[in-house]
Amino acid sequence: MANPSPGNSITLRVEAPSSFSATSELAAAVGAAGAAITALDVTESHHETLVVDVTCNTTDDAHAARVKDALNALEGVSVQHVSDRTFLMHLGGKLEVVPKVALRNRDDLSRAYTPGVARVCMAIAEDPALARNLTVKRNTIAVVTDGSAVLGLGNIGPAAALPVMEGKAALFKQFANVDAWPVCLDTQDTEEIIKIVKALAPVYGGVNLEDIAAPRCFEIENRLREELDIPVFHDDQHGTAIVTLAALVNALRVVDKKLEDVRIVVSGVGAAGSAIIQLLKAQGARHIVAAGRSGAIHAGQEYADEHRTWIAANTNEEGFAGTLHEALKGADVFIGVSAPHVIGEEHVASMAKDSIVFAMANPTPEIDPAVAARHAAVVATGRSDFPNQINNVLAFPGFFRGLLDAGASDITPEMLVAAAEAIANRVADDELNASYIIPSVFDPHVAADVATAVAQAAGHAANAAAPHDAAPTGDAVYAAAL
Repeated sequence: MANPSPGNSITLRVEAPSSFSATSELAAAVGAAGAAITALDVTESHHETLVVDVTCNTTDDAHAARVKDALNALEGVSVQHVSDRTFLMHLGGKLEVVPKVALRNRDDLSRAYTPGVARVCMAIAEDPALARNLTVKRNTIAVVTDGSAVLGLGNIGPAAALPVMEGKAALFKQFANVDAWPVCLDTQDTEEIIKIVKALAPVYGGVNLEDIAAPRCFEIENRLREELDIPVFHDDQHGTAIVTLAALVNALRVVDKKLEDVRIVVSGVGAAGSAIIQLLKAQGARHIVAAGRSGAIHAGQEYADEHRTWIAANTNEEGFAGTLHEALKGADVFIGVSAPHVIGEEHVASMAKDSIVFAMANPTPEIDPAVAARHAAVVATGRSDFPNQINNVLAFPGFFRGLLDAGASDITPEMLVAAAEAIANRVADDELNASYIIPSVFDPHVAADVATAVAQAAGHAANAAAPHDAAPTGDAVYAAAL
């Protein structure tokens, strides 16, 4: 499944003969090479030549090279330079720190720094709870990773994981005005990670664990939840589970089936799969079979880790012990959080009438969604170039916005369900169809709705009227400090 993607967008600076048809010939050559042209700009014009920037989406580096060759093959045309637009976006990183207060004169400096800052420091020393209102802790999240399970890339380490964590932080700010900062740790030792995060915790209002391999991620999250007084959220587990539940609620509305009745097969029993199963069970799903590499998880077998043991005890009530492919026969729902191409067209065809397929492995799904759609009534993926993208960005920005607004110290199943319901409810009855079961990540209301739902589930009402980055000033701050 090789479709041109904005993730492989390039700009070719091309010198071509000056003629009426020059740009159309360039566009035709790019199209014939299989790329999707998105922009064509004349940057220089001379009597005999033109310099044109040709921007197009490709599938990979080899495809980009073929596009370059196709343009160079035109008579009188020369490609001067090729720029990878994704790499250009990352030059110097995607984040910066910008002060919220103006430092225009000595008066400002005396209050922001010495000597005035000492009064605020001493107030916090006397009452540490004041740090939540009087420092960045009020609105700041640590995005913590060890780089051991990054996207579909695997164990690439902390430095290579940093661009993903920067992107995560940018999404927090863009969608929910939450300040987030990457914390990429050069260790994959469970105890050391726990120790470091605990030592960093005073600066942050919450911790988002990201791309940490299973099963270590489970222990790290559980221990940090027990030992910290700020919420700890493993997005690969709970963010994925929230958005999957939201999408499934609406997919079942499309096919007119009920969660408690449908047979669900989950491929993948790592962090995401385990969390999805737990949340589906909490919402009333009764017929779930989970499958790993060696087949269905069932009660007749012992497992080395507690999560597979829990799955064996709480799913697959019939004790099915076959393969993933065998489990799909007659199933209503397939949820894939595993690996590329683990099922084929014949397996989707063997499912029940009006089946639902969520093939969410990234970047290559468990089955080509176009192939799955030949037999399934509803198909979703984790990709942005197909309908129904199940994307965690629908959940985590608003989720943390709600946690911060509520001053929450822990995360409960009720919060996860509330977030899923808020996302699902963004798709109105008159909008719902097989190609639109989940709202767009750019729906401006999603994060706010999720934040409100999470804050209410936490037992606090979100203050929607006040801007999230606003803080009391003057006497109000002094009164708060007292």
